[in-house]
Amino acid sequence: MEPITSKTEQHHHHLVDRERFRSVMSHFASGVTIISTRHEGIDYGLTASAVSSLSLDPPMLLICVNKTSNTRNAIEASGVFAVNILQESQSEVARKFATSRADKFTGLSVSYGDLGVPLLDNMLATIECRVVESVSGGTHTVFLAEVEAAQATEGMPLTYFRGRMGHFTPIHGEKGASLWRNMQWEDVA
Repeated sequence: MEPITSKTEQHHHHLVDRERFRSVMSHFASGVTIISTRHEGIDYGLTASAVSSLSLDPPMLLICVNKTSNTRNAIEASGVFAVNILQESQSEVARKFATSRADKFTGLSVSYGDLGVPLLDNMLATIECRVVESVSGGTHTVFLAEVEAAQATEGMPLTYFRGRMGHFTPIHGEKGASLWRNMQWEDVA
């Protein structure tokens, strides 16, 4: 078995190019979330699909945030954030938070959770997290966090696939099959 080499010893000439990687990864469907935090009295947020559960014991998840983002800097400074999981009807909220505008929270109903982070009302789910570690990964910071509070409601998620937001709709005529077999993709207008 060959030894593992350090990052500085690795050769990068075999890496796939950026556009091909982006194109291939767009085939991985994911949910759409708003990552939110509060630092020095200011609310920050961004749209993210790079969110994943990490551990059940303890309950942990991870998020990946671009290093150039003000939200990333606020998460690093505050040490806490929320994951707001969007419902299928909330594509406009996702679009609003996908910009660099400073007024992303304007017009939205917001409450503050146990950790003082902004929780958007009417979400499919909200998860409050405390950062336990961060790791640099290329253009992004990966935040590993423990889940301190979580809640969910009934509904269907907004999804992201091949650069578009959409949702699932039941396939007609397939009664009795499990939920995942009763879904088909439909773009959000």
